[in-house]
Amino acid sequence: MKPRRKIALLTSCPETGHGRRIMYGLTAQCKKYNYDLAVFCALSALNTAMEDYTLGEKNIFNLPNFDLLDGVIVDTAPLLDGHGTEHLDIIYNMLKEKCSKPVVALDMPIHDIPLIQNENEEVLREIVRHVVNVHGKRRVCVISGARDNFAGRFRLETYVDELEKLGIDVPEEYRIYSDFWYTGGSKIGQDMVDGKIPLPEAVVCGNDYLAIGLIYRLTKNGIKVPDDVIVMGYEASEEGAGYDISVSSYEVNDALSAANCVDYLRQRIDPGLDIDPYTTTPHLCPGMSCGCQPDYARSVKAIHDHLYFTCPNYADEDIKDNVDIGLLMESYISEEFTASETIADCIRNINLKTYLIFPFLNFYLCLKEDWMDVRNDITVGYPDKMKIVAVNTTVHELYFHDDEHSIVFDTSLMIPRLYDNNDEEPSVYYFAPIHFSCNTLGYAVLQRSLDDKHTPNLVFRNWIRFVNNALEMARAKQRLLTMSVRDEMTGAFNRRGMYIEVEKMLEECSEGDNVFVCVIDMDRLKFINDNYGHHEGDFGIKTVSNAGFAVTGKDEIFVRAGGDEFYIIGVGDYSAESGKDRIKEFNIAIQRLTDKARKPYPITASVGTALRKAEKNINLEDLISKADEEMYQHKAAKKVQRVS
Repeated sequence: MKPRRKIALLTSCPETGHGRRIMYGLTAQCKKYNYDLAVFCALSALNTAMEDYTLGEKNIFNLPNFDLLDGVIVDTAPLLDGHGTEHLDIIYNMLKEKCSKPVVALDMPIHDIPLIQNENEEVLREIVRHVVNVHGKRRVCVISGARDNFAGRFRLETYVDELEKLGIDVPEEYRIYSDFWYTGGSKIGQDMVDGKIPLPEAVVCGNDYLAIGLIYRLTKNGIKVPDDVIVMGYEASEEGAGYDISVSSYEVNDALSAANCVDYLRQRIDPGLDIDPYTTTPHLCPGMSCGCQPDYARSVKAIHDHLYFTCPNYADEDIKDNVDIGLLMESYISEEFTASETIADCIRNINLKTYLIFPFLNFYLCLKEDWMDVRNDITVGYPDKMKIVAVNTTVHELYFHDDEHSIVFDTSLMIPRLYDNNDEEPSVYYFAPIHFSCNTLGYAVLQRSLDDKHTPNLVFRNWIRFVNNALEMARAKQRLLTMSVRDEMTGAFNRRGMYIEVEKMLEECSEGDNVFVCVIDMDRLKFINDNYGHHEGDFGIKTVSNAGFAVTGKDEIFVRAGGDEFYIIGVGDYSAESGKDRIKEFNIAIQRLTDKARKPYPITASVGTALRKAEKNINLEDLISKADEEMYQHKAAKKVQRVS
């Protein structure tokens, strides 16, 4: 069977209105063409002041294996760094280096990558027509984003062009470049209040955020909207619908632009196959700001969707289809995650709380194999192997959150399920970064049906943040535990760890088992310290430790008793010959390490062993003393040899 085509999307902040709209277009077209959609998304804005956190988020763009994908869409707008293009430039260079498949940019140009420009010109013109033809306004001010921002310039120029076609001249003082945020609208509003900009009859804004900031500043200073001036927004955001003076705005055509990107790729990856165009009809979403009859139902829904309900209707049949931020927070998920006593408890709790991010087909938590080891933290890229440590499903029987069932796979596959699902309906896979600060731990994968209109929202974003914090807390607890039972220099168990582990071994021992102890003591450490320095003495201790680790069995423990003395302890089927064999193995191991080190001094150690029948009340210190006696006999014999 021919493998299903797979389209990749690179984006961020999928919970925004823009993110939701483009997903409608992408999923609709992928459904028509039987394509899988893999969305690699940072879950935060890329211009946040927390640079290390942003670095951890951006690393998700290093995950895609473009050799296994058929086409790539770059959603440019949310990948901008404020007014700059630093992040887009990085992605462009990565694609040029690693991707030989067709690539298309959505909305804004990236160097020489083919561009599917938004289909919103007619929408922008309709906003102007509404102001002039419906409300009869002729003194119109237009404000948009920065002049060097492609979208900002395009929107302002389109507004002005349509006004001129309607016979309205727009003076320079009414052609205002600002930014696409509340602060830009607020500043312009203050300039109008102060008389720096003459108060117009109407203001057409480049988006709803500008409109909200403008309305806030005007009304705060006694200028009434819409009585004194009408204000029009653009993008029909939930923020605009839910504002005190709801913003009259037009829906944008992002879904159509996104769908056109899929059609563009289809023409290149499946040439000759039919194109089924996406159709949509953007419309006015009337609010209070222009004087039209407001769409109160839309405003109420926008407010409802963002309310923090402390007592949601848990009896509602649709609870799994309508999870809100209140349910997330009132579940005390953060407290439960971080209270996990062990790594296993933490992973289990995470998997049990995946119901908060319903609906989904499958959920996968993929972590580095060594994610708990802070010595191997990485900030850029992913290791060659990843481990699926937890899976939850609503369509299969695969469900686990224990190490026994964990699945190690080649990271190049991104997620194995993506390549063995041709018997199923096509899906959308959301890949989200799992990290703490800039340290990458892995990624989560949320698989949903292409028919599902839900996209990753604020609940998902904050759920992932709780997971990030919980995993780091688990790592911190593991480090503290390790420090309490391990020696920092060598990684061997300390005496506390020794007693804990020996007690476990004795509880699990069988009839006829023996306790085996091997004592290893470095020779002439003082000589090395005095003649070559303590750093060389430490090197010698680590060399002895490495040799000891090398000959320690998988069911045995290696202990640093203190200074330059080490123990190997085991419980099992040992015989009188075990001690001799172990001494021989150790001498070979340390000789090999010494030869490799090529130090001007020999690194040797004296070894003694002892054996006793395993009993739960065994006197371990007495057995160690027996091995210690034999070790000192060997050490004494070496001194005699050196003297003679």
